[in-house]
Amino acid sequence: MANILERFSLKGKVALLTGGAGLYGRQITEALAEAGAITCIASRNLEKLQETAKGYDNIFPFAMDLESEDSIRQTVAEIIAKFGKIDILVNNAVTRCACASWDLSMEEFDKSLHINASSLFLLTRLAAEDMKKRHEGSIINVGSYMGMRGMNMTNYTGTDMYSGDQWPSPVYFYEKGGMTNFTRFAASVLGPEGIRVNCISPGGFQTPSHHERFIKQYSANTLLGRLANSTDLQGVIIFLASEASAYITGVNIPVDGGYTAK
Repeated sequence: MANILERFSLKGKVALLTGGAGLYGRQITEALAEAGAITCIASRNLEKLQETAKGYDNIFPFAMDLESEDSIRQTVAEIIAKFGKIDILVNNAVTRCACASWDLSMEEFDKSLHINASSLFLLTRLAAEDMKKRHEGSIINVGSYMGMRGMNMTNYTGTDMYSGDQWPSPVYFYEKGGMTNFTRFAASVLGPEGIRVNCISPGGFQTPSHHERFIKQYSANTLLGRLANSTDLQGVIIFLASEASAYITGVNIPVDGGYTAK
């Protein structure tokens, strides 16, 4: 058996990551590539993916539209044709097209659910069909602490976020909560095939656009006293993607500085 550090290595593995150039995507891309995986990153914005891939010889951008079933099927087929397999799937991409408020049409909510839920089901099944051939694989869903908790409106006191009588949208909470239980469903179905399915639920990621009061108030609600940064997800992703977590499936790991534990 390989020693413990070797069991964290992803050399020889092929990973597919959706949304590889965004806030979470960029750090996940770098982590997978630096751990040795052939890292296929996919989204609609091919230009941003190409920028993310610069400086690496094992990151490969693919154009994929999660709104299109044909595009999803084509991308998966292209990756398997090019690299022979998919060992790791990280479902990270998300649209926030219906996050403006609760006062939206059914059509707007349906578009969000189509991209954030229906495409997740399809992509997971397609990747799993290939993983079954080798009786192994790791699928990681990137959820959110918002899928575990209700909304703490006091985080936004004194900011211009959700002020007055404005109601936030329920769709992100609904989708991320559903993702957590979909993880359990997929783990139970795919476990006999040697495929592990897990979820991580990140806490708030600090960006330059955040209001100073929001940063202070949100940070006070964590055990570590801060929001997430640009490397905080890397360790847990490599752990769940690698053989180091070979006996872990069906779990949701909060990566939130203790926000959900408080």
